[in-house]
Amino acid sequence: MSTERGGRNLWRAAAAAVLACGWGGNQFTPLLVVYRESGLSILTVDALLGAYVVGLVPGLLTVGALSERYGRKPVMVAGTAASLVASVFLALGDVGWIAAGRFVTGLGVAVAMAVGSTWVTELSVRGGAERATGTRRGALWLTLGFGLGAGVAGVLAQTSVSLGAPFPLELPYVVHAVLAAVALLAIVRLPETRVAPAAARTTGRFAGARHPRFRRVITPMAPWIFGSAGVAYAIMPQLVGDRLGTWGLAYSTLLTVCTLGAGALVQPLAKRLDRTTSARGVVVSMIVMSAGLAVSAVAAVVRSPVVALVAAVVLGAAYGIAVVSGLLELQRLARPDELAALTGVYYALAYVGFLLPSILAVLSGVASYPVLLGCLVLVALGGTAVILRHSRRHLPVPA
Repeated sequence: MSTERGGRNLWRAAAAAVLACGWGGNQFTPLLVVYRESGLSILTVDALLGAYVVGLVPGLLTVGALSERYGRKPVMVAGTAASLVASVFLALGDVGWIAAGRFVTGLGVAVAMAVGSTWVTELSVRGGAERATGTRRGALWLTLGFGLGAGVAGVLAQTSVSLGAPFPLELPYVVHAVLAAVALLAIVRLPETRVAPAAARTTGRFAGARHPRFRRVITPMAPWIFGSAGVAYAIMPQLVGDRLGTWGLAYSTLLTVCTLGAGALVQPLAKRLDRTTSARGVVVSMIVMSAGLAVSAVAAVVRSPVVALVAAVVLGAAYGIAVVSGLLELQRLARPDELAALTGVYYALAYVGFLLPSILAVLSGVASYPVLLGCLVLVALGGTAVILRHSRRHLPVPA
């Protein structure tokens, strides 16, 4: 009985590693205020925020294929170790080391997204759960990692600054390094779940990405997944910063936690919204996304921390529905041997949106943030129209 129960719970160790990598990916976010106050320019800080995309996107496009060839376990072990090393680099404090740490962090997050989430799903199925349940578990623990990483880092830094304690920026990274080390020890005993070597199946590894439904339903939505998060906890604190006094770090932490908390809480709803006969879940996510961007534009006009918080919650809900709905659509398109690789492509598209704060920072010299955010609403509504048009088209044939 205990062995059977242990088999059902194997996914939890893999999920803990996914959480640790997600934690590392977002612990930097609430510290943006402190880095700005230390003398770094807004453009430099926004560039550091998005720097790990340089490691993450190539990682997302390659680690899935590596896991098909060598197995989920060795790739996830390497990714968790990379996440640990990244925190060591970040703790060193120099801009060059921070940039290097963010790059390596991107590699760790890429592994967690493309390989870790697939491993959680496969271990869940091996334990008797439905595949959709495994998919939601992977997305949920990744979101929890993002949220907890930001929350704990922000609280630790704020407390250290308030008490005048030394090393306020280094302490969060030390805590994460310990967490990643524990997760690393937990996954080394897990079984491999790769079904078969991919050496004989390299042709058409990304065939699912050429499917009309991937291009016309998933692709128009995917960049908004982290585009919405970037607007919520990178742009909103910046716009209302002059209303916060000494509470800038605490408020930035609150926005990040509320955004990702809303994303985590809404994910069970996303599973219920999913339909095999339409893209209802994806459409709903885009409608909520457009509403959140509209509230963000209002917050930019009135410069109200309260309105900005409401915008963050709405955008977080859109994020949660979008990420799960997209993954469920993806599972119906992907062959078992290309699931990890195609998941990497999906998340690579999603993370393109994380460059949005840097793009808006550059464009803010041409137009104001209320105008820029208003334009984003129109772009999101245009994407929604494309998805609606193809919602019931190009449906995959059930196996």
